[in-house]
Amino acid sequence: MSSIIENDKYINPLTDFGFKKLFGTEMNKDLLIDFLNQILPKNKKVKDLAYSSTDKTGATKKDRKAIFDLYCTSPEGDRFIVEMQKAKQTYFKDRSVFYATFPIQEQAERGDWNFKLSPVYSIGVLDFEFEDEPSDKENISLHHIIELKNQKGEVFYDKLKFIYLELPKFTKKVEELKTRYEKWLYVLRHLSNLQERPKTLQERVFNKLFQAAEIANFSKEEKEAYEESLKHYRDIKNVVDSSKEEGRLEGKIEESDENVKNGILKGHSNEIISDITGRSIEDIQRIREEMTT
Repeated sequence: MSSIIENDKYINPLTDFGFKKLFGTEMNKDLLIDFLNQILPKNKKVKDLAYSSTDKTGATKKDRKAIFDLYCTSPEGDRFIVEMQKAKQTYFKDRSVFYATFPIQEQAERGDWNFKLSPVYSIGVLDFEFEDEPSDKENISLHHIIELKNQKGEVFYDKLKFIYLELPKFTKKVEELKTRYEKWLYVLRHLSNLQERPKTLQERVFNKLFQAAEIANFSKEEKEAYEESLKHYRDIKNVVDSSKEEGRLEGKIEESDENVKNGILKGHSNEIISDITGRSIEDIQRIREEMTT
């Protein structure tokens, strides 16, 4: 029986396994730091990070949980949520704001407290386009930095920032790459399709990345885990593409019981339905059980 990865040299960094393999381990922390320093505001540079638990709970047992892909803290106390988003969700922005409340709330101190907060950066690496295309094609932006501003466009609060990268909008070819920022975007989009490392990507940080991404260096268990993650990624893409072709979603995935039920009837797993609709595994399982009673 042939493997779906037997002809691949490097992992797909947009899969759950690939993203966490390259950016979510202590030994590859420098890769994450270098990547963040290319996409954060110019006046913000990260020197070090500590990985924190990605499973966050609310103040009470009844509160909804949040499970981040990566969650890190700098020595200065800055919080960084880093998420890889594979499919468009209608309430994606709402979800980002909701998730950002967890690193804010966890800073609360018992007893007397002056409410001083450390900065929170919520970063979304998107494998889809979520903004409407502007009429001026020359000014299409794929890198968004959002913060709280007043009616005059002046920054009201500079300690909460949402940063989004719409990867499908990055279309430069390897020979056109000039900056480290562009090289990172190229790697994220095309790594799994490469058989050799391009001459343009010879910096030390990319030497380490390509070595970490080479499937031949994986253990048997890592190969199996990656293959399962890749299947999951492709399943999501197939579901989204099929839904668009059928004209049911018009480019958006609604967060509704009907779409969850539709996914269940089509035989999709709870994990796939969750990734596409944004609903929790618990909600989907509840609906699945209600459909069988």
